[in-house]
Amino acid sequence: MVNVLTIEPGYLRRLLFKMRATSLGDEDTPRDARDNAVAGGHHITLNEEVDTEAMHGELVEEIDGIDPEHQYELVALMWVGRGDFGQEDWDEALALATERSDTPTSRYLLSHPMAADDIASGLEELGHDHLLQDGAY
Repeated sequence: MVNVLTIEPGYLRRLLFKMRATSLGDEDTPRDARDNAVAGGHHITLNEEVDTEAMHGELVEEIDGIDPEHQYELVALMWVGRGDFGQEDWDEALALATERSDTPTSRYLLSHPMAADDIASGLEELGHDHLLQDGAY
């Protein structure tokens, strides 16, 4: 059984990319081995590659600006991905996300450092993991 999601697949892929980029670490955390190259006498850092503060602000506006139904789906996907609910519990997870929507969704999601990975795992649990490769449900 594949659960129906209403979030536009291309949007969801871009959102996960942005969420992962902002959660990669602070300004002193190298993104990967290529960032260990010395530029101007110091190691290249994540903030030099991606303006994480600006991207965080974009994410807040973007998440809080989408339809509430899509916000609930994001939260429910995160819960499914981290194991709070299974595929068979999707309707329950979605209902609970709707019921508990008393704080801005961006604040809730972005307070979880693994939210992007959990959402991706939720997609996989629901049978939509191909979305990350082909951009369609």
